[in-house]
Amino acid sequence: MKRPLQVVWFKRDLRVADHRPLALAAEQGPVLPLYIAEPGLWAEEDASARQWSFAAESLAELQAALGGLGQPLCVVRGEACAVLQKIHARHGIAALWSHEETGKGWTFARDRAVAAWAREAGVPWHELPQTGVIRRLKTRRGWARAWDRRMAEPLTAPPAALEPLGADWPMRIPAAADLGLAPDPCPQRQRGGRAAGLATLASFLERRGRDYRWQMSSPVTAFDASSRLSPHLTWGTLSLREVAQASAVRLKGLRPDESTAGRSWRASMISFTGRQHWHCHFMQKLEDDPRIEFENLHPAYNGLRPDLPDTEILAAWCTGRTGFPFVDACLRALDAHGWLNFRMRAMLVSFASYQLWLPWRATGLHLARQFVDYEPGIHWSQVQMQSGTTGINTMRVYNPVKQGHDQDPDGVFVRRWVPELAEVPAPLIHEPWLWEGAAGLAYPPPIVDHRKAAAAAREALHAVRVAKGHRVTASRIAEKHGSRKAGMPMTGQKSRRRPATSQLALDL
Repeated sequence: MKRPLQVVWFKRDLRVADHRPLALAAEQGPVLPLYIAEPGLWAEEDASARQWSFAAESLAELQAALGGLGQPLCVVRGEACAVLQKIHARHGIAALWSHEETGKGWTFARDRAVAAWAREAGVPWHELPQTGVIRRLKTRRGWARAWDRRMAEPLTAPPAALEPLGADWPMRIPAAADLGLAPDPCPQRQRGGRAAGLATLASFLERRGRDYRWQMSSPVTAFDASSRLSPHLTWGTLSLREVAQASAVRLKGLRPDESTAGRSWRASMISFTGRQHWHCHFMQKLEDDPRIEFENLHPAYNGLRPDLPDTEILAAWCTGRTGFPFVDACLRALDAHGWLNFRMRAMLVSFASYQLWLPWRATGLHLARQFVDYEPGIHWSQVQMQSGTTGINTMRVYNPVKQGHDQDPDGVFVRRWVPELAEVPAPLIHEPWLWEGAAGLAYPPPIVDHRKAAAAAREALHAVRVAKGHRVTASRIAEKHGSRKAGMPMTGQKSRRRPATSQLALDL
């Protein structure tokens, strides 16, 4: 009689290296590596075919890696509880193994349903952490030190071998259309899979990362100078632990070289290691308060913006037709790449929330679909922060013209992505409406007067902030979600002074 199976449920941890559930399950008995392609998950408003394409490439590589160990990945399309029940009825599940997931509302509800099924079926479910997020956290005090300890733990080696289970397990990886996903061309998307992730990490640590600290803010340089590891961390082709340890080794191995290159490498690696803390810091917010995905963190901002967006204004923003060249260039580049550097993400949300007065949930959903590296914990915390609805962060109302001059002074980025402006003289590339030939351009005029709109937005938010009771609630929010007592390092510094609460954390 065959022994019951140790089912390892892969979700967003698509690797065999540093995968503790897989290693521990293999010590207990025959392992069924399982991925469930869930139609309900991919029918959500924040899902897209570009995300699935990256995941599918990663799944194919994972399937081959597991096959090399003896048992390929089983891929089943269906609802999680039904899939697990069917396996349990036919083969018996001795235990279910997975990593903890800080996901969105849908995955949280699904995990609660799976937990209920496991209790009813008498199947123990072992969930292990894979990031610095701490489940059921009571206080942020000491959080960063706990992160350091977790990231310093030894990497877990893959099992030496897996017992073959036979050939009657489904292995076909669904196409995007099988999951009901609409066509979503993304011609310059990063490729999925662990091999691509390792190559990206190596090229950043050995070559691309030298000027990371200074070049990550501008889209002119950020596509090469940023680590570009975020989709691999989102989908788990690399573990955060191995990235943290590799970058720590790189920093430690830098010689005390006072050349320009030596100083640049040290500053950039310090900045990069600091941002790994911030990566989990924002995910922890959603873990502690799942409503962030749907509700204003501070209730005083309820009703401030309309619940439903102006559809024409939203469409102009989504398609990069706002009449502000730098904003439109960023939106179009994002559409083609599935990635954008952190400062430009912040600018897009700020412009949509303040100058266009759009509700953050609507714009956040569009960006979520565009991001191949969509990480719900980071995304929704950042969207609220840049929209001014947390009650604890400084309002950051980006001037879209000034950002263009600061980040793309020669208009190189704008001319690449907004070719309609090819004839506009360089001094006016970020304000083409001032050019005498503007009427002949196949490009829209500015959708709003950005200065007047920004002033009106500041006035509206200021009125909320000074209202009675705002500060009391904001203090409670800061106590729960703020980083001031967590020992978080300042980005690019070794000290543990309090960082600015508006510090961004996305550029991994």
